[in-house]
Amino acid sequence: MYQTFDIRKGLKIEMDGAPWVVTDFQFVKPGKGQAFTRTKLKNLITGNVLERTFKTGETLEPAQVEEHDMQYLYSDGEAFHVMNTETYDQLAIPANVVGDQSNWLVEEMVVKVLFYKGLPVSLELPNFVELEITYTEPGMKGNTAQGATKQATLSTGATVNVPLFIEQGEWVKVDTRTGEYVERVRR
Repeated sequence: MYQTFDIRKGLKIEMDGAPWVVTDFQFVKPGKGQAFTRTKLKNLITGNVLERTFKTGETLEPAQVEEHDMQYLYSDGEAFHVMNTETYDQLAIPANVVGDQSNWLVEEMVVKVLFYKGLPVSLELPNFVELEITYTEPGMKGNTAQGATKQATLSTGATVNVPLFIEQGEWVKVDTRTGEYVERVRR
């Protein structure tokens, strides 16, 4: 069991029969009255966000979650197939669990899969991924406004804004947390 002083970002707890992760917290000690911890929690299954206050001394139940490194193999449209890198067992993760993260999945990429009571509930990608530009308009000559960008389609089908000097066929590094262009990559 966790106590309120154990609360920190990333702590996974079970509440109301569902797994939650602490995304933000603040310890408050008012001038009068009992101290408390104000938290922001995210449901690992539905993605809902909840604000909850815990009084000092309350106990929290740890969530029954496991995290495994898995290698992404392929997608069949309905599910994303991954393989456990230790046991070589293959698993199909439903598309609704993967969600928008499918924009950054590349075959053979190692991802962390979070399991709750044996079922996959979320996927954690590396912070950065290198992808090829499959289509982008050529930069217009003379258009040198500082910070000007254009749309580019990546090899996964996702679109990002890139600087005007980026051309089709080049590789770029993208931040998977924000979906933004980071830099050009030489291959």
